[in-house]
Amino acid sequence: MNIEQFYPLFLQAEKVTIDSRKVGKDDIFFAFSGENFNAATLAGQAVENGALAVIVEHKDFEDASKNIFYVPSTLDFLQALAIHHRQQLDIPVIGLTGSNGKTTTKEIIHAVLSGQFNVQYTFGNLNNHIGVPLTLLSIKPEHEMAVIEMGANHQKEIGFLCSIAQPNFGYITNFGKAHLEGFGGFEGVIKGKSELYDYLKNNGQTLLVNENDPVQVEKTENYSPRITFGKEHSDYYFELFSEENFVGVIYEGHKAVSKLTGDYNFTNLCAAASLGLHFGLSFDKIKAAIENYIPTNMRSQIVKKEGRTLVLDTYNANPSSMQASLNNFITFEGSKTIIIGDMLELGDESEKEHAGILKLAEDLGFDQIITVGKNFGNVRASSLSFENTAALTEYLKANKIQSENILLKGSRGIALEKSIDFI
Repeated sequence: MNIEQFYPLFLQAEKVTIDSRKVGKDDIFFAFSGENFNAATLAGQAVENGALAVIVEHKDFEDASKNIFYVPSTLDFLQALAIHHRQQLDIPVIGLTGSNGKTTTKEIIHAVLSGQFNVQYTFGNLNNHIGVPLTLLSIKPEHEMAVIEMGANHQKEIGFLCSIAQPNFGYITNFGKAHLEGFGGFEGVIKGKSELYDYLKNNGQTLLVNENDPVQVEKTENYSPRITFGKEHSDYYFELFSEENFVGVIYEGHKAVSKLTGDYNFTNLCAAASLGLHFGLSFDKIKAAIENYIPTNMRSQIVKKEGRTLVLDTYNANPSSMQASLNNFITFEGSKTIIIGDMLELGDESEKEHAGILKLAEDLGFDQIITVGKNFGNVRASSLSFENTAALTEYLKANKIQSENILLKGSRGIALEKSIDFI
């Protein structure tokens, strides 16, 4: 089975999935295998559930009469199929990466552009070597644009994802202290994320640049075509304003206030608005999209509970995003408690970075500081340091936090959101 032979069958499919539990009528199921499982054993069941075709990498399970096809590698075939499909598409594809804020930015870009176009985009956090192909393969003839989020924690990953997604437009949210262990330090982060710039430049595509970011300016200097925002002389200029802990933008005297907290989300709003303006949307449509977007993904999300304000930012954390969250949260009116979880994948920098965040928290003067995780515990052993979220939950069952405002911020592996019901 090769891509050219299989592609006409793919065009008849409802969707592509790698989850046997989600196989429905006319779906294509890619049966991935691992050390402890072999999804090819589920191929027959997938066909019974209505699958149009199944791709397996174990020849014993092949059955062409049932459209169960063997390939040497399901992953390689998935990626090759996505590349082939991408090459048939004649729509703008926007590639997005960065250390912080890329998922929120992707969501807002989608919200803005959907005011005028039928836009497909990365669902959730499916931004890796499997998620990017799945997103591309979900693009249907009716879609007029696509927004593809690309994540990485090592060199050359973004470059590889670009070779699959082949973006026409690209934006890097920022360069921060994320995945320092895998990238080999902050300079490695810059090099790794800039692989998006390298792809776009090498293929004559368009960059979106925040001119308030000196790294972005340096990396894109003298390059054209590009879209700029951030300065009064940029293509698009926005002013920052805040309203009741929510961040907003002002464009040519017109305001749009989001339901996101934190000035650090200002540039995310600017990026989305800039792309909207570039593609011909009126600011009225952009304003409506910004104001109607409701974060529900535990990223800069504000929740009211029993008369208190909870800021949920538990999807991920690194020193850059943690610092921004703390500096934002201290501006809230009323008493404030922070519950901060370990920042993972920092390698040799871990102890120094955790100590730095704790010093910042203490200097800012929060009413109560609660830490979760061994890394914070190693630099701050106290009665309000917990090894994991389960231990924190047991504490919260017996000790109600009295503060009017509570911030939860930590890496995905800490799963601080599991404690929300007990706050």
